[in-house]
Amino acid sequence: MDGEINDLSIANLTKVADLKRTSTYKFFPHPDDIKIALIERYINELKEKLENFNVGSSEHHQTLKELINEIYLYFKENISAQKIILANTVNPPVDSAKLQALSNLLVNKIEAANKLPNMFNKEGVFLVITQIIISVLSLNLKENNELNEIGTNEALRASYAYLLSCTTK
Repeated sequence: MDGEINDLSIANLTKVADLKRTSTYKFFPHPDDIKIALIERYINELKEKLENFNVGSSEHHQTLKELINEIYLYFKENISAQKIILANTVNPPVDSAKLQALSNLLVNKIEAANKLPNMFNKEGVFLVITQIIISVLSLNLKENNELNEIGTNEALRASYAYLLSCTTK
């Protein structure tokens, strides 16, 4: 995606893909359907990247830091994903089932390194952590016109603080 998010239209897609407009409407009846397909694609790519990532630490804080860094690197290297997921107030929003799958992956990676203590609604906690990470990276991009280490540090600080608040007794 070379242009801006608002450039995603049936007419532009038809031109770029060299399709007839009627054929394009069969796959994407509305311009939001193009965005939904791209969001799904990028979330799946991110999930695959994280699935293939080997965690190096057995401490929760360090493991979370490594995972956040991988998420940061994915978006840093993928300008199109930045534009549609981070730079945009995502409309339509990222499908909650996709976010849940991503958050379940974070839980599994952290628990593989070191078992998490018992907490109420672990899946819900990590869904919020996933949303925190994406929101903080989005804010970092919007404030600085690029992703930088401040975003990763703040994402770690906020998500780890939330995790601690859910695990302490």
